[in-house]
Amino acid sequence: MIEIKHLYKRYHNHHGSDWVLKDINLTIPTGVSVGLIGPNGAGKSTLLRLIAGMDTPDRGEVIRHSRVSWPVGLSGGMQNNMTGRQNVKFVARAQGSDIEEVQRVIRFVQDFAEIGSAFDEPVRTYSSGMRSRLSFGLSLAFDFDVYISDEATSVGDLRFRKKATSAFKEKVGKASIIIVSHSEGILRELCDAGIWIDHGNAVWYDNVDDAIKEYHDSLADQETKDTQGASDNANEQDVLAAKKEMELARTEYQKLRDQYAALRDSYFD
Repeated sequence: MIEIKHLYKRYHNHHGSDWVLKDINLTIPTGVSVGLIGPNGAGKSTLLRLIAGMDTPDRGEVIRHSRVSWPVGLSGGMQNNMTGRQNVKFVARAQGSDIEEVQRVIRFVQDFAEIGSAFDEPVRTYSSGMRSRLSFGLSLAFDFDVYISDEATSVGDLRFRKKATSAFKEKVGKASIIIVSHSEGILRELCDAGIWIDHGNAVWYDNVDDAIKEYHDSLADQETKDTQGASDNANEQDVLAAKKEMELARTEYQKLRDQYAALRDSYFD
């Protein structure tokens, strides 16, 4: 279980310091996989980092009653002057692994990342794709109770993405996940519940479909407001009809996008 109590977060910059998240109070039950849903800039990734312990709140707290991963595929913590092997060994030791477990983790990551002899080269010589492969393999080398993911399976080429998605799903089958993804198909496939985030607020939904619907409704409402602002004299029935057509078109687009992804993946079977 993860408890979020009276959590506030903001980032100071020259534009000001509005709250990204305001007084968030949530309890994520044990064994429940959750999708974070909301418009761009709503604070999804910020909340994800706070849950993972990669960032600290300005107020409030996150209480973790289970073993939570760092964001899957995160490569920001790599030491550039160390080799891939040395980075993996360092993280394994930091996780409290014994000598035998350290060697198992190294073998797993080396095989999974598929970067060949570069595994023994300094990370500073890696491309962004190679870093992602190494980081993704390292994330999956350990058994966590909760995995944190921010579009993790979008790394690498098509073949590696398919491999990463399959391995990720296998891990999630034994644990739970808190994920940010723009693919509604992925959210529906992996998640039980949803958290709708907008304007600094967060609302829990027991069913991820309800959170996705809230997202669609908010987009439709915003489009209606924009339409009304552009033409105050527009006929109300025309606006409502246009709103309905836009929602139907968006839903159909998402279906086609998911179908394309399935066909693309099956091509590499």
